[in-house]
Amino acid sequence: MKYVVTAWFWLVFLLTAPVLFTLGLVLFLVAYPVDPDRRWLHSLVCRWCFGLWLHLSPGWRTRVEGRELLPAGPCVLVANHQSVADILAAMGLFHPYKFVAKSSLFSIPIVGWMMSLLGYVAVTRGQSSSMLQLLDPCRHWLRRGMPVLIFPEGTYSQGELLRFKRGAFQLALEEHVPVVPILIEGTPQLVEGDGPWMSPRASIRVRVLPPLPPESFGPDAVALADRVRALYLDALATSR
Repeated sequence: MKYVVTAWFWLVFLLTAPVLFTLGLVLFLVAYPVDPDRRWLHSLVCRWCFGLWLHLSPGWRTRVEGRELLPAGPCVLVANHQSVADILAAMGLFHPYKFVAKSSLFSIPIVGWMMSLLGYVAVTRGQSSSMLQLLDPCRHWLRRGMPVLIFPEGTYSQGELLRFKRGAFQLALEEHVPVVPILIEGTPQLVEGDGPWMSPRASIRVRVLPPLPPESFGPDAVALADRVRALYLDALATSR
């Protein structure tokens, strides 16, 4: 069944991704004068990716909890990272934001083109300038009232939650915006790492945890990162 589900997913993806890009490009060109932040385009992509691609197998179950906790204005959304499917799962928030993603994804035909249209933020891992690559464009979006979504582990964890890098938390401190923890569970059941093999059965859960207001932060980004990571560990412990 793994091979059947994998073949089915990639067949549908290859057939529908060009359709999504074409629709997205038309929407981008038509709506840009009244929607320069591309909120409408982001909404289309979220509903397409989450509603279609993440529900292609009858054995895939996904639930999203706590959408009502998402702030209306600018904030830094932080999510744990286990596989490429985390991106599709986070789309189910149906909330405007800009992803921070590794720069190599932007070079993938259609997928990367769409990410560029959406105004997502590219970061090159391992470079000394990666903090500036993250902070400067994210500041721009936050100051326009747009949330940003960052994976603070920086790469896939292998079962154990990795130490959180300070970039996302430095950003929240400097811009005085809330930090919103997003807990994603079960995506490795669907696809391990970057794939390509898809499992016929998976149970995915996305939870929005209570936001941390900027008044509660303190001056140290590393301490804030450790504090938020502790919230994840507590939430994971209670969910088992």
